[in-house]
Amino acid sequence: MAVASGGGHWDELMLLRPAFAHCDITYVTTFKGMAERDGIEGVMVLPDANRDSARDAWGCLVASIKLVRKFKPEVLITTGALPGLICMIVARLFGARTIWIDSIANYEVPSLSGRVAMLFSSLWLTQWPHLANARRRKFYGALL
Repeated sequence: MAVASGGGHWDELMLLRPAFAHCDITYVTTFKGMAERDGIEGVMVLPDANRDSARDAWGCLVASIKLVRKFKPEVLITTGALPGLICMIVARLFGARTIWIDSIANYEVPSLSGRVAMLFSSLWLTQWPHLANARRRKFYGALL
């Protein structure tokens, strides 16, 4: 399962698309129009959420539980933001391996969602070498 909010997070996820060519993958986003633009059919849509709206986050959590129960992903990869984090946490609690890729926009420090993701990700990646460390944050290159 590959999850990203609309906009830049989705664009970064689409750069990984060739790596998924031989995978049975379900794409999930918060804005169906992004998937249609990129020619992806059957995309699943999560309600958008941000840290300023607990009600929206609750709706995203409920939808994420339904998606993970339905598709039972072995691996979930996300480029964020909060909806990706919520779906990743749910997938991890259901036994999936999880990969967080912090956005290229986070040059100075990891994003807030990214810092929370460190607690739930099997692999946590930054796109900036100076943000990597020996413990949890890994750098293997940038998407952009």
